[in-house]
Amino acid sequence: MQDIGARILAILAQEFADIADIEALTRIVSRLLLALLLGGLLGLQREHSGKAAGLRTHMLVCTGAALFILAPQMSGAGQDALSRTIQGVVAGIGFLGAGTILKGSELDTQRVKGLTTAAGLWMTAAIGVAVGMGREATAVVATVLAWLVLAAVPRVLER
Repeated sequence: MQDIGARILAILAQEFADIADIEALTRIVSRLLLALLLGGLLGLQREHSGKAAGLRTHMLVCTGAALFILAPQMSGAGQDALSRTIQGVVAGIGFLGAGTILKGSELDTQRVKGLTTAAGLWMTAAIGVAVGMGREATAVVATVLAWLVLAAVPRVLER
């Protein structure tokens, strides 16, 4: 019975071997938490504005984008592979964003809704990609700018 327990522990150690040391663990945790936080800041603003894609959506998009970059990067993928991964993230988020855009009814064909939501999700994914690549300062600056566009620009336009 003790032999079985030791074998199970050895298998579990192999399964979690992608986290080689405390440095790798710190990098993974800090990047994913930062992506969660930055996506949450944008999502909180959208939630406060009563938009469908709110807090949880933005948190998941940002963290998911970071993970899509972080996982191949940590496994030694080259720049060409990361470039293709980024292209896939952009295309996938474009598809998700397209689902948020609604055209008005036949009576009101000039009205389109959801463009800002789609653009916000796109920006949130880009922020996640930046975090995943280790460009934390760039991601923070981009988040501040995106938040200003979403929160402050409408107030300026009202005046």
